[in-house]
Amino acid sequence: MLNPLLLTALAITGAIALWGILDTGGLAAVASRLVDVMFRSRGWFIMLTVSVQAIVCTWLVFSRYAGIRLGRDDEEPEFSTVSWLTMLFAAGMGVGLLYWGAAEPITHFLVARDYAPPSEAASRALFITNFHWGLHAWAVYGLTGLVIAYFGFRRGCPQLMSAPLQSVFGTNGWTRSIGGLCDLLAIVAIAIGLGGSVAMGVFQVQQGMETLLGIDGGRSLALGVFVVVCLVYFPATVMDLGKGMAVLSNVAMGVALSLLVFLLLAGPTSFLMNGVTEAIGRYATGVFPQGFRTYTFFDSKVTEWFSSWTLSFMVWWLAWAPFVGVFIARISRGRTIREYLLGVLLVPTAFSILWFSVFGGLGFYVAHQGDGAMLEVVRTNPADATFFLLAQMPLPWLTSAATIVAAFLFIVTSVVSAAYVLAMFSSGGDPNPPAPVKLAWGAVLGALGLVMILSDSIDAVKAIIALGAMPFVFIVSLLTVCLLKALRADAT
Repeated sequence: MLNPLLLTALAITGAIALWGILDTGGLAAVASRLVDVMFRSRGWFIMLTVSVQAIVCTWLVFSRYAGIRLGRDDEEPEFSTVSWLTMLFAAGMGVGLLYWGAAEPITHFLVARDYAPPSEAASRALFITNFHWGLHAWAVYGLTGLVIAYFGFRRGCPQLMSAPLQSVFGTNGWTRSIGGLCDLLAIVAIAIGLGGSVAMGVFQVQQGMETLLGIDGGRSLALGVFVVVCLVYFPATVMDLGKGMAVLSNVAMGVALSLLVFLLLAGPTSFLMNGVTEAIGRYATGVFPQGFRTYTFFDSKVTEWFSSWTLSFMVWWLAWAPFVGVFIARISRGRTIREYLLGVLLVPTAFSILWFSVFGGLGFYVAHQGDGAMLEVVRTNPADATFFLLAQMPLPWLTSAATIVAAFLFIVTSVVSAAYVLAMFSSGGDPNPPAPVKLAWGAVLGALGLVMILSDSIDAVKAIIALGAMPFVFIVSLLTVCLLKALRADAT
């Protein structure tokens, strides 16, 4: 018998994909208008939601529930601490870091320099970037994963967004209805969010190939890269997610880490380490207050920047929360809540600060030493920022090739993993969903990625993702309530 949730989810995401393919500009325009209205009217709620997530995670680390295991009381962790942290490290990596490494801090700088001296503007820009990719993002991921892990490993519930609701409030008409809606909205959010990441990765690979080969391939090259991605990930969707995907993820992570270390050592090391030190201090003292800033009393230029960056990033993390949460929960069985939260929140956040301090700091260094070309590249074509930066360093052909390889691998592993999670969600939480369902979701993810590519605009990509993820803002709040009620009930 066909699963109604699967059919509904495929119909909704398929319709969005078809609309985008037939009328890309129309979908992007509608998404932009709706998101603009929602951000202007509900931006405060988004910031409150992610800030509460961060506060709850911090409180749980020191609470009386911190020693509870995600599993039986005597259950040991499935993975060693080193392996577990390595996998968290891989989960924190992605094509977004490669794409935005230098581009995002400089983009913020271009706005901030109108309101502060250049030195202060650069420091603020780096702090905002770290805020976008740091504790609040991983609190959203971590708390969603904690809910899935707690109800799955402690209460034996299926790994679905609806399971906590029915476990806490019982199975009845309203919990089935609201729970089914939560599952559906989670699937739509994941699918659209992943489609945006596919497009971002394709843009990155396309730009890298154009830089490396000295060509101007345009949209034809982007579509060619997309076809190759599809040819690689479609066969992989029906394979086991174990060793193969783990190897690809580790290779991509190894390449990215090697690139980071190389730039740190080959570049102005002292300058970059000074920037890292300052970034750590500024982040540690300002991260929680920043979570409550909505830029209410600033002019339209700042409020538009706030919507297109901070709010867009926060809903982006919400879109990915079910996807990343399932992965984090899967590898964290047997850990205590304290171990889980400290690892999930601190390790990826620390790495993000290091990553953006090196790439962003190097971008500022090149911009200061040069003729302003770095700033112009970021302004006109952010996908080229990383490769322009690499061209100023030794062995640019090697580092550019490494970036292309890492970006390609991150796209493939993300799509394969997302297809698995979507198939699991739409098959009643089946940990081994049927291959045809995974292939169907692989096709939908590819179609959504194609829509984003055809938009040929990173702003359109961000708007479409935000539109798909907005409903999940309310779902994570509901999941948080379910977790706290369950912890209190189980501890008595």
